[in-house]
Amino acid sequence: MKRYFITGILIWVPLVITIWVLKALIETLDQTLLILPPAYRPESLIGMSIPGLGVVLTVGVLLLTGLLGTNVLGQRLLNLWERGLSRIPIVKSIYNSVKQVSEAIFSNNRGDAFKKVVLVRFPHTGIWTLAFQTALPGKEVASHLGEGYIGVYVPTTPNPTGGYYILVRRDDVIELDIRVDVAFKYIISMGVANK
Repeated sequence: MKRYFITGILIWVPLVITIWVLKALIETLDQTLLILPPAYRPESLIGMSIPGLGVVLTVGVLLLTGLLGTNVLGQRLLNLWERGLSRIPIVKSIYNSVKQVSEAIFSNNRGDAFKKVVLVRFPHTGIWTLAFQTALPGKEVASHLGEGYIGVYVPTTPNPTGGYYILVRRDDVIELDIRVDVAFKYIISMGVANK
């Protein structure tokens, strides 16, 4: 009886959590329909809401923004927008930080940032954890530490967006032959999904 119960849990829990996450994601993205004037929302046009239409709108807006951002006029508008944001003290700090992190994770020209999975001793010398190499420390930091240090990002489990940026000696890092997406899967699953 206990075996059947555990088997049932192992079947239903991943399915229910997957459905719950997808539902939450779709509901969140459907909120983008609120940017449309009330007369153009599905409730007004056809008398009912269409789940997932916000996902389509979001993908469309992202594609259109990417298309506009890659041409000359779009680049000029983007530069103008960023110059405007750089004049607002708190907004400037937040925007620049988020932009740098986004570019490090998503951009193809990110250099070595987040391309190498490494093992580092964290939080103390007796424990090892997975981390991602980010970049060499800046000049000011390097002048105090000396040569041979690299920056790594140590993500937390099960939410890898929270974590620690630490500086470690290159000699104390073990480079792994693991793809970044596999390492993220390993971290999110708390070490259970290790293939």
